[in-house]
Amino acid sequence: MKKKILIINGHPDKESFNFALANAYKTGALAAGHEVQEIIVRDLVFNPNLQFGYRKRTDLEPDLLDAREKITWANHMIIIYPVWWGSVPAMLKGFLDRVLLPGFAFKKRENSVWWDKFLTNKSARIICTMDQPSWYYRLVYARPSTNAMKKATLEFCGIKPVRVTSIGPIRLSKDSYRSNWLKKVEVLGKKAR
Repeated sequence: MKKKILIINGHPDKESFNFALANAYKTGALAAGHEVQEIIVRDLVFNPNLQFGYRKRTDLEPDLLDAREKITWANHMIIIYPVWWGSVPAMLKGFLDRVLLPGFAFKKRENSVWWDKFLTNKSARIICTMDQPSWYYRLVYARPSTNAMKKATLEFCGIKPVRVTSIGPIRLSKDSYRSNWLKKVEVLGKKAR
């Protein structure tokens, strides 16, 4: 079954391995006949600060309105980012804060701790890179960025299943290691997984 795939690239550096991974996924997806759209967070013009929280509305910039349309359109999302300080880059966090607002991604129920999820019937894959082995990140730190992105963000809004591909260590990796991962990610694109 052909999918509508949205690739969200959260790395601020166009020369990064994350951009190569995004291109590999896109190449595989297009080769298999899937539709692909992209959001490159570094290229968007927006204020990443949700300055009033949910208390007061801040109008969305045109790039964020366009991002919402792409999120609505997609039935499978790929979120690619580096793990920095156990989290995601600041611009990606600001993007999520500004786009995944109540009324679009979820809605809190009146007089309840529960909420309604508005981004159902979508799946996702997180592809994150790090400068330590992924097993170490999982066992020692309990994967804080992965948990925040998978459970407290995507699944909170109704996106399921959310699969995770953790790649590391990157900093001292050899070309053969990176090339192998680019091939694996291209295959994921072909399978839309």
